[in-house]
Amino acid sequence: MLEMLYRDEDGLTTVEYALLLALLVVAAIGVWTAFGGKVQTAVGSSSNAFDTATNAS
Repeated sequence: MLEMLYRDEDGLTTVEYALLLALLVVAAIGVWTAFGGKVQTAVGSSSNAFDTATNAS
């Protein structure tokens, strides 16, 4: 019985998908940490430029 459970590979794909999802989450957090401030600065600059252009008209 125990050997049959050891050789059972039905749940293997679920574990692989869970590991892949965990890897993607870690990568997304890394990208967010690395580029979050730069994106916020760029959006703020664009917003200010748009406001300036709109108010000048």
